Amino acid sequence: MNSVEVISIYEQVATITDQMVVAAEHADWELLAQLEASCSREVAALKSAEIPTKLDKEIRERKIKVINKILADDRKIRDITEPRMAQLTQLMQKSSTQHKLARAYELDHRRPG
Repeated sequence: MNSVEVISIYEQVATITDQMVVAAEHADWELLAQLEASCSREVAALKSAEIPTKLDKEIRERKIKVINKILADDRKIRDITEPRMAQLTQLMQKSSTQHKLARAYELDHRRPG
């Protein structure tokens, strides 16, 4: 794969991460998951196809710009999703505690008294 084709894949990843930011901002978790899968496929293609070569200045600068955008998008996505993940973890813990209490209460009432 030549450097132009490789940069094209990087740019596709950047397009996907941009869409992921929008999906996260709109709390469209299903779309975000689909886009994440697409992004993973593109990254896998890069890993298997990109052969380290010396890039000319223009291509190297373009690659750096695209990678910086991908990293910035990743930070935005994490800033949105990490608090949501913490909320979901708390809800699951609360639900688990409530379930355990209900089960203990149910078992306690079954004892002959």
